[in-house]
Amino acid sequence: MSNWKRSLTVLVTGAALTASLAGCGNKTEPAAPGQAAASEGGSAKLRIMWWGSQDRHEATLAAIDLYKKSHPNVTFEPEYSGMDGYLDKLSTQAAAGNAPDIFQLDPGWVSDWAGRSQLADLSSLNLAKIDPKLLSSGQSKGKQVALPLGYVAQGMIYDKAALTKLGIEAPKNGWTWDDFFNMAKELKGKLPQGQYFTKDYAGDYFAYSGFQYAKGKGQVVTNDGKFNIDKDTFLEWTRKFEELRKEGIVPPADVNASDKEFDPKMDLMVAGKIIFRLGFSNNYASWNSLKEGAYAMITMPRDKEAGGWLKPSMFFGVSPTSKNAEEAKKFVDWFLNDPEAAKILGTKRGMPVNSDIVASLTPTLSDVDKAGVELLDATKKDGQTYSPGAKGWTNFIDKDWKLIRDELSFGKTTPEAAFDKLKSASQEYEK
Repeated sequence: MSNWKRSLTVLVTGAALTASLAGCGNKTEPAAPGQAAASEGGSAKLRIMWWGSQDRHEATLAAIDLYKKSHPNVTFEPEYSGMDGYLDKLSTQAAAGNAPDIFQLDPGWVSDWAGRSQLADLSSLNLAKIDPKLLSSGQSKGKQVALPLGYVAQGMIYDKAALTKLGIEAPKNGWTWDDFFNMAKELKGKLPQGQYFTKDYAGDYFAYSGFQYAKGKGQVVTNDGKFNIDKDTFLEWTRKFEELRKEGIVPPADVNASDKEFDPKMDLMVAGKIIFRLGFSNNYASWNSLKEGAYAMITMPRDKEAGGWLKPSMFFGVSPTSKNAEEAKKFVDWFLNDPEAAKILGTKRGMPVNSDIVASLTPTLSDVDKAGVELLDATKKDGQTYSPGAKGWTNFIDKDWKLIRDELSFGKTTPEAAFDKLKSASQEYEK
């Protein structure tokens, strides 16, 4: 079975609320006078940074408040935002030796961060109740350098009422890419002005990856760092979206580019402008909070193989230059393993990774959370297996692909030229 390289991460935009940041030096230095490290019985201030939707922000802040009640010597400087710009900001801080003590990482970033020695060793933490398969993608050179915070399935989310109004039967788990594109064609001439079937995913790395997996062609970039886009499959995908674009079934480029997930006004699905979009199982609650009862989730379309995958949703890392690294590790351990913390955090970062917590939490899940679990269960059967992928390819995915995405959407390049540009760009990353 093919291996999935990294997340989409999935995917989340919330209101950016930024706290002022305390500086850290490039080297671990003694604490300033009167500010002894917490491990010596003094106080500790921990900077913690994450991205997410508003409900994740609120749950994380509530968990931090709970922790402070039993650890009065620890204070926190939280910094949280949506996904846009998060990696650039975090990378800039880390490069300047000013990384937060604790920070959230996408699974696809772990290889690069570990390769730059920007992650502390977390092997001493309590990992006994976490599936080794989830832990493996946070390991480097025999050490556990990042810890998974949850696991999720990628599928699609859709507007139930919109489909019903158009007289289209809702899809069922196990549907195919042929079903997906046939449904798009069926909507030709039926969509009201200003509404579209789905986003223009022609140049979307994650959507295309699901299509290539389903065709049995494997990863877009192999684990050993080789360009592996199948040209025929890529041209089939991009030409299909080119046709949908010309027929007005996907949004024009300016509308497509305006989308911001989970923003009450800018999310194209929430605004009623698209019916289908990619979505992770843990994000159903966020969309439901914006329009209660409006949406349903479905597995990624398949072909010869499944198009969707199970993966760790995200990780926590600890800065190796943190003056309070041991206190930071204690918090991460608590965040993963404490039952009371789990009640607050729920499935905001996916299904918890601690098996005991999963067992205790499942009977108490709301109907909203159960919708995400149903997608997890449907994907488990034969979904693609996660792999953190090759080191050093982050910019290929986050920058080169995004440029091609925009060029395709705005009609500035052809499918054939887009493939050639991606192949040429990959030469910078291949070892």
